[in-house]
Amino acid sequence: MGSPPPGLAGRWRRLFAGLLDWLIVNVATAPFTWTSWEYAWNGARGGWERYPVEHTFAAGLVAFLYFWLLHAFWNGQTLGKKVFGIRVVQENGAKIGVGQAAIRQAVMSALAWACCVGLLLDLGWILFDPRKQAIHDKVARTVVVLA
Repeated sequence: MGSPPPGLAGRWRRLFAGLLDWLIVNVATAPFTWTSWEYAWNGARGGWERYPVEHTFAAGLVAFLYFWLLHAFWNGQTLGKKVFGIRVVQENGAKIGVGQAAIRQAVMSALAWACCVGLLLDLGWILFDPRKQAIHDKVARTVVVLA
């Protein structure tokens, strides 16, 4: 792995690009997230009870596609990365591939679904890594650089 390549994106740029992407994804997925109510028999109380059911699979799918497809087909950038002048590339500086972008996002999604602890560990890794790589970057063999 050696020393970090020149032009690595700063942690603050990555943070603000990520926050902008988070805002975009949340606005885009708002129509797909709703709560409905289901009824289940509660034997202890001897009656039917109403339970909220979250419908977030579609929102998660839209978020996955947003990051995967933009990274794969838009010069390694999401809208947030474009605004903050950074992009994702392979560790050797080459353009990120479609499969590599999918692996990167799948690992990030899996860590996010691991009850936030995985996501905090993933993103916190950037603070201590000399190449400023998160865990999903390490698995996909990518780095975030200045565009």
